[in-house]
Amino acid sequence: MSERLDSRSLTLFLAVADALSFRQAAETLHLSQPPLSRAIRELEARLGVRLFDRNTKGVTLTAAGEKLLPYARNIARMLREAEAALATKGLPSNLRVGLTSAVEPAWFRGLAQRMQASHPETMVSTASDTSPRLIRQLRAGKLDAAFIALPTEVHGLDVLELDRLPMIAAIPSSHALAKRRTVGLADLARQPVFWFERARQPAFYDHCQTVFVRHGFAPSKLKEPADHHVLLADVANGRGIALLPKSFTAFRRAGVVYRPLAEGEELSVGIGLALPSDRTDIRDVLVAAARPKRPA
Repeated sequence: MSERLDSRSLTLFLAVADALSFRQAAETLHLSQPPLSRAIRELEARLGVRLFDRNTKGVTLTAAGEKLLPYARNIARMLREAEAALATKGLPSNLRVGLTSAVEPAWFRGLAQRMQASHPETMVSTASDTSPRLIRQLRAGKLDAAFIALPTEVHGLDVLELDRLPMIAAIPSSHALAKRRTVGLADLARQPVFWFERARQPAFYDHCQTVFVRHGFAPSKLKEPADHHVLLADVANGRGIALLPKSFTAFRRAGVVYRPLAEGEELSVGIGLALPSDRTDIRDVLVAAARPKRPA
């Protein structure tokens, strides 16, 4: 198969072609809609043709999409037949799963219990760490899979984006900006802002710096504590403002208010499932246990 086409892209294409709805296809695939839409746009860019027409009335296949459809169905059928003909590894007796400490979406809670319930013969354990460390443990064979923050350097691994969380601002409740419904980077330019060290998440740090430069945002930065409870205590005490993924609004702290960040989508952090390329057989089990209905 050429580099322009791969089995995952064809699976996503078929899901949209069958549903003729990005929303319904995303639900079938247990994805949020934005990653699916991006993946289809990337596939169209690689092929140099549009596969779908999108308008207010819905989604339809283009002539190129109609031409690709029977080939995609045949390839999907052959892959299913090949998988059925081979003995799969199945789930290991001990399934070790990493969870990024960079975000805490609601669907992380109870993840191990849901996997355990659906596969009682497998002992499921989870470990929380930074995404780069989880990737190193995955490559060293110390983990079977990991839910990581994106972007992260993942060369040689199979990665499926499941969710995306915009950034928000955590502001002292006594601060003048707390009265705003939304704040932007320009509003924070003269405020001390807590920010993480690059070593914790190099790829995401660089992505954010690119956005900051684009907006001329260069605030006075404070070293962000690794413990988010300590960080929120510092915010409550008026030491500075923090930029965090939206999932952290679940942490209620007296003296702290959360406000949407105008550039939140630009700075959004993805959540992806990373696996060794030879262990994609356990992907469906992990995705089914995650099933993010919407960003937390």
